[in-house]
Amino acid sequence: MSTLPTQSIKALFLDIGGVLLTNGWDRHARRRAAQLFNLDYEQLDERHHLTFDTYESGKLSLDDYLKRIVFYEERPYSPQEFAQFIMEQSQPYPDMIQLVSQLKQEHNLKLVAVNNEGREINAYRIKQFQLNTFFDAFVSSCYAHLRKPDTDLFQLALDVSQIEPNQVVYIDDRLMFVQVARTLGMHCIHHTSYESTREKLAALDLTLG
Repeated sequence: MSTLPTQSIKALFLDIGGVLLTNGWDRHARRRAAQLFNLDYEQLDERHHLTFDTYESGKLSLDDYLKRIVFYEERPYSPQEFAQFIMEQSQPYPDMIQLVSQLKQEHNLKLVAVNNEGREINAYRIKQFQLNTFFDAFVSSCYAHLRKPDTDLFQLALDVSQIEPNQVVYIDDRLMFVQVARTLGMHCIHHTSYESTREKLAALDLTLG
């Protein structure tokens, strides 16, 4: 008597920063900004942490965010120059981009971004690296007004994609977010390197021909 086939994977839910691209605006980028723009790093970082959640939740524009962390006093450079520096910090991980886009094609997968990002930075990264040419949806914090690790953001991604949790593989470089997603019944991969993530995907029968 034949047994029922195991439930096949139908979607990849992906974090972007730390998986497909570098982080958009992390502490390393803020330290570089403090050096270049002659800012007190500790003060910049403290102001950032006090208001960045609001920006990533889509409740604050980039311009207003910068007014809170940098331009609360006169500066010898413009907000546009500072914003341009932020955008330029984003770099791709081509091997990971190629891997997920090929897996999508070969296994007929849906690709859904589940990421924390402010609206302007998110829009820049999507356009600059042509993420919209292979992603099916962007369930981003700035659009949903929810941030990981809120389980509601993961649930929204499931609702939008109309796929059962056990048919989804979620990939994130932050262990806490992986652990939270796992409570919803998704297959989860803590991304630490291209090689390990590819091996873990292969264990779920997601291999390249």
